[in-house]
Amino acid sequence: MTAALKGQRVVIVGGTSGFGFEIARMARDAGAQIVITGRDAQRREAAHAALIASGGSDEAVRALELDIADEAALERFFADTGPFDHLVSMAGGAMGGGFLEAPLETIRGAVEEKFFANLRLARHAAPRVRAGGSLVFTAGSGGRPHNASGAIVGNDAIRSLVEGLAVELAPRARVNAVAPTWTRTPLWRGLPESDIDAIEQRFSKLIPLGRTAKVEEVAAAYLFLMSNGFVTGQTIAVDGGVTLVS
Repeated sequence: MTAALKGQRVVIVGGTSGFGFEIARMARDAGAQIVITGRDAQRREAAHAALIASGGSDEAVRALELDIADEAALERFFADTGPFDHLVSMAGGAMGGGFLEAPLETIRGAVEEKFFANLRLARHAAPRVRAGGSLVFTAGSGGRPHNASGAIVGNDAIRSLVEGLAVELAPRARVNAVAPTWTRTPLWRGLPESDIDAIEQRFSKLIPLGRTAKVEEVAAAYLFLMSNGFVTGQTIAVDGGVTLVS
């Protein structure tokens, strides 16, 4: 099915590491032209070099700076980038704590990063997605309101955003989301390795499949949603069944 991406233009917001980088690599291997974005210049350049070294070209892979919290930067980015076929957004983070114990600003920040940042992105991207294309956002699985309050609100808001945009953009374009659970990616680079090992072991015990996901397993869901022209308004959980038991 990924053959459907050949010759198409795919913009990956936050494509310099983790899921975003793997989506870029897989889409490039499927014959797509890739634009990855990131705020950190060093990571952006490293990701671009890695994609070129592993089989890309300067014509097929571009790496551009973008801060989606900056409205003017978003406007410039899409004006300069021009039309595209698919956009993938990795925008959003994680948080711990319930509604009473977590600082109000932490909860507000999680909702901003999950929902409002993607809403802002969607409003700029929607006019530029080509007919037959798609927008794919990132929600999340696992956690509960009492231990991940702002993130849960943000994830639920992404689902609502996807459902609304899917109708608003139909039939010209499709809108979907992927909801992974905790996965070992560079997102957690700031933690000691021993802490990451402990988190992975804890989640492996919670997940019915008995392990956490591989990065490529999660990335494959994004490619499926870009490639399947009859799926819209959906949020696909790639979580090993953790939402069934937690």
